[in-house]
Amino acid sequence: IKRSIMSILGLKKKQPKTFKVKVITMDAEMEFSCEVKWKGKDLFDLVCRTVGLRETWFFGLRYTVKDTYAWLKQEKRVLDQEVPKDCPITFHFLAKFFPEKVEEELVQEITQHLFFLQVKKQILDEEIFCSPEASVLLASYAVQAKYGDYDPNFHKPGFLAQDELLPKRVLMQYQMTADMWEEKITAWYAEHRGIARDEAEMEYLKIAQDLEMYGVSYFAITQNKRDTDLLLGVDAQGLHIYSPNSKLSPNKSFPWSGIRNISYSEKEFTIKPLDKKKDVFKFYSSQLRVNKLILQLCIGNHDLFMRRRKVDSIEVQQMKAQAKEEKARKKMERQILAREKQMREEAERAKEEMERRLFQLQDEARLANEALLRSEETADLLAEKAQIAEEEAKLLAHKAAEAEQERQRLEVTAMKTKEEKRLMEQKMREAEQLAVKLVEQSERRLKEADHLKQDLTEAKDAERRAKQKLLEITKTTYPLGDINPPAYSTPPAPPEAADLGYESASTRLDFKDSDMKRLSMEIERERLEYMEKSKHLQDQLKELKSEIESLKLEEQQQQAGLYGLHSEARGYVQEPVYIPHSNVCVMTSDDLLFLITAIKVVIPKINNFTDHCYLEQGLTL
Repeated sequence: IKRSIMSILGLKKKQPKTFKVKVITMDAEMEFSCEVKWKGKDLFDLVCRTVGLRETWFFGLRYTVKDTYAWLKQEKRVLDQEVPKDCPITFHFLAKFFPEKVEEELVQEITQHLFFLQVKKQILDEEIFCSPEASVLLASYAVQAKYGDYDPNFHKPGFLAQDELLPKRVLMQYQMTADMWEEKITAWYAEHRGIARDEAEMEYLKIAQDLEMYGVSYFAITQNKRDTDLLLGVDAQGLHIYSPNSKLSPNKSFPWSGIRNISYSEKEFTIKPLDKKKDVFKFYSSQLRVNKLILQLCIGNHDLFMRRRKVDSIEVQQMKAQAKEEKARKKMERQILAREKQMREEAERAKEEMERRLFQLQDEARLANEALLRSEETADLLAEKAQIAEEEAKLLAHKAAEAEQERQRLEVTAMKTKEEKRLMEQKMREAEQLAVKLVEQSERRLKEADHLKQDLTEAKDAERRAKQKLLEITKTTYPLGDINPPAYSTPPAPPEAADLGYESASTRLDFKDSDMKRLSMEIERERLEYMEKSKHLQDQLKELKSEIESLKLEEQQQQAGLYGLHSEARGYVQEPVYIPHSNVCVMTSDDLLFLITAIKVVIPKINNFTDHCYLEQGLTL
């Protein structure tokens, strides 16, 4: 007996007094060491204290049993329930019941946050149906709750690439890229500026509570025991019967205010309406465990339904007052923070403006210093250039003075040249006049020679007539029978006739001889004078031509020197400019050569003609 007692005591000592539990919330994982005797309420209270949750009536610890789930009962010990035998035992801390109006019933911020995370996950997992438009709007509030106000400088394109914001069904429904969805979400997100995190989560829940599948727990049921052809939905409003293919619109509903009693017997479940005239609704579930779960959810939702229609307890009133004060305090803090943020932004803007102004002034100062240095360098360079320019000006002034002197000298020389040109032109005019006179004289001599020829012809005619008369006289003196008169003998003439004819003939011959001699002497004298004048004129023309050539060459040299001096004084080379002289008759070298050639051609003709006249006269004489 003692041994058996000792073995029993040993077994009791060997059994552990604690067990490990892992609780998974929507945003954290926690592990606890629980005592074996702990009930479900002890573990639930420990989790609520750890999380800081006071609105405990919405939540519960859920665990998985075979192919379904169950909620941990608070009045029974943990190990006495059908919990998994794992180590540690895993529980999920989730919302078991949902409020009818989240804005009025959810008091604590932690409660709102846990509901927000759970509803968001249900929407993304498609446990709650949501249209694409509502999904984008809900996603924008989720982004606002996570990232705060939109800042285009910080929130660059692609910042939502790692976030799961839309259900897969919505993403597959439209042929849109991730960038396009992000652009749509960002457009809504930018409009939520100034909304705090708890406000954004509350706006998310306010939109989500209007969805048809929000807060509904679905169970497969049948109205007979043969097949599953219906769905039972349990939520904060009551019980609903759905078709298997439609979870949005119930075929039949039983609000909590219209239900008198709910009971089950094994797999049979009975709903008795408050109106006794209505029929009792019965259905069957596949397992007894499911009926227990349905009844548990019905009792909890009905209790909350009745609780909402009563006056809040002191604890709830205190919580709401504290929550109100907390919201007011946070609102005040947010306003102060917003003012401080605005002031800080203004200060930052002012600082940036001051820094920008400082940088601008520094740049201006740097540019001014650089400009000053450049101006100093420019001033030095300009001073050096001014000195060089002054020296060049002095040199140019000196050269200008020299050029002025040279110009005066050239002007004097030009005046002399003009005078010499004038004299040369006068000589040329005299030569031209002399040539004209010579031509006139030659023409006059030609006319005189013609007259002389005519006189000579007349003289010859007279001589011929005289000879003819002499022959006639001779014939009369000698008879015709004497055909051969004595040679070189002159027949005697009658004394009166012979004397008269001889006297007249001798007188006429003497007259002709004297005129011819006088004419020949005069022509010879004039010829000699003409030859001397022609020779003298040729010499003058040659001298004039040489002087003209020398003066022309000298004038070109002087003009070139004058232009060079002027160009050197001005600092550049200038093309010579022809300046016409007033009241000066300019004769080119071509004109002079033409004149000389004409004179050379005319004079030999005159000489030839004169020699020809002399020759004819000499022959006649």
